[in-house]
Amino acid sequence: MQTVSIDRAKRLKEEPQLGHNRWHPDIPPIVEVDPGEEVVLETRDASDSQIQPGMTEADLAGLDAKVAHPLTGPVYVKGAEPGDLLEIEYLDIIAQPRGWTRNRPGAGFLRDVFTNPYLVHWDIADGWATSVQIPGVRIPDGSFMGTAGLAPSHAQVDAWAAREAAWVNRGGTAAPPDPEDAVPAGGQIANQGLRTLPPRENCGNVDAKQLTTGSRLFIPVAVPGGLYSAGDGHFAQGDGEVCITAIEMGATAAVRFAIHKGEATRHNITFPRYAHPGYFLPPEWAAPRNFTATIGYPIRADGSQEGEDSLTLAARNALLNMIALLQERGWTAEQAYIICSVAVDLRVSNIVDLPNVTVSAFLPEDIFSG
Repeated sequence: MQTVSIDRAKRLKEEPQLGHNRWHPDIPPIVEVDPGEEVVLETRDASDSQIQPGMTEADLAGLDAKVAHPLTGPVYVKGAEPGDLLEIEYLDIIAQPRGWTRNRPGAGFLRDVFTNPYLVHWDIADGWATSVQIPGVRIPDGSFMGTAGLAPSHAQVDAWAAREAAWVNRGGTAAPPDPEDAVPAGGQIANQGLRTLPPRENCGNVDAKQLTTGSRLFIPVAVPGGLYSAGDGHFAQGDGEVCITAIEMGATAAVRFAIHKGEATRHNITFPRYAHPGYFLPPEWAAPRNFTATIGYPIRADGSQEGEDSLTLAARNALLNMIALLQERGWTAEQAYIICSVAVDLRVSNIVDLPNVTVSAFLPEDIFSG
């Protein structure tokens, strides 16, 4: 077993030899492993350790804005070649004792509704996260790596940057390459490296809460060695991560690799896949047991009807209805939004009974401790 240790008192830019925050094939590996060999990676949180206990919303304005996500790696897996499918098995994911959740103005699913910054600090101990800012709630351990992936090829870097630029030109939202806060700093990687904010075919920031200990992630290999990196640990998250953050934390991930030779080419696999041989959480939380759900349809606030292309509108309405339900129970809107981001699951319930496709928001009642 090999271990990559970091100094969590330092920012990634102070230990650039141990990680990066852009995707690019020219970032050199920090360790080489054989298939079947275990490697332990210590990682920083999504803010690159900038958000510390005791900070308030007033402190957020001065943070470096383009550091997310600091990744530990890359790991070179001997024998992995383009066309292979790399399997990453998560043997263990260990949480640090502190976490945070924030609403960042201009981001998140309801960014037009929640326009002010909001910050919650969490204490993590004995398998639970609690916060004095959201009293009476405890969130169970569902630790996973929010961001993990392989290096893209040069051709993929060019193609993905071009398609995202075209989307921006059509009025969409994307995060184009930007050298500000880039690690490695300077040069071609900083100027051309892809931001880690969106997930892509190399996986990255998928924020799939089911990638807990015991899960297996499968990613098509684009460069020799695969070049796997991970960071952005989450202690818990609702499906949707609606306010743009989960319970963000530093984490330690133990992983093991297997190579499926030629499998990506043979079966034309171009997107990641993942699996879990058991329950990704204890069944009462994975289901969940004892829940309340709100429903959303694609109907606008003015009463006008949308259709099957408006799952986003249905999800928005389900989420707004859940926030209203939590407000009925005494939570502020901001507290409710945080609870939704870390514990409420958005799920497609019906996509065929037109015009009202249905999205449900599931609230596990057992998070309320009294």
